[in-house]
Amino acid sequence: MSDTRWLTEREQEVWRDFMAAFLGLTDQLARQLQRDSAMPHAYYEILVSLSEAPDRTLRMSELAGLRGSSRSRLSHAVARLEEAGWVMRRECPTDKRGSFAVLTDRGFAALEAAAPGHVAEVREKLFDKLTPEQIEQLGEISKAILSGVDTSATTCCPDLTGGDR
Repeated sequence: MSDTRWLTEREQEVWRDFMAAFLGLTDQLARQLQRDSAMPHAYYEILVSLSEAPDRTLRMSELAGLRGSSRSRLSHAVARLEEAGWVMRRECPTDKRGSFAVLTDRGFAALEAAAPGHVAEVREKLFDKLTPEQIEQLGEISKAILSGVDTSATTCCPDLTGGDR
């Protein structure tokens, strides 16, 4: 292990601060959604993905990829969303093994109700703490990190601009 490039003391400090900030932020966002909307963060992200898709519909395998989820985990989540009346499944007419997840009007309404509180929490916990220059730096740093990370199996973040979902 003599080839190991150990972190410097400063790098170790930055790494730990970064992880504490990231994990703390995601935990607070998840708690806010659960508290205010009775919705797990993972379900919110599924609803966002469907809301941004043409006809609010995605093939289950594509949705799993977008959410960085296994097909079985996604299937379980979609089953819970179906129980709530927020999503429905539709069979694929050209592939009997495939199916589509469709965001219902009730699901879209639940997303619309949850989004303002979620956006407010993201703004309060992240963007309001930063200067405009720091926001730009965070964007650049995030892109630099992402350039070396395989994002094919990770979740992406919802659009919180208030634009069309």
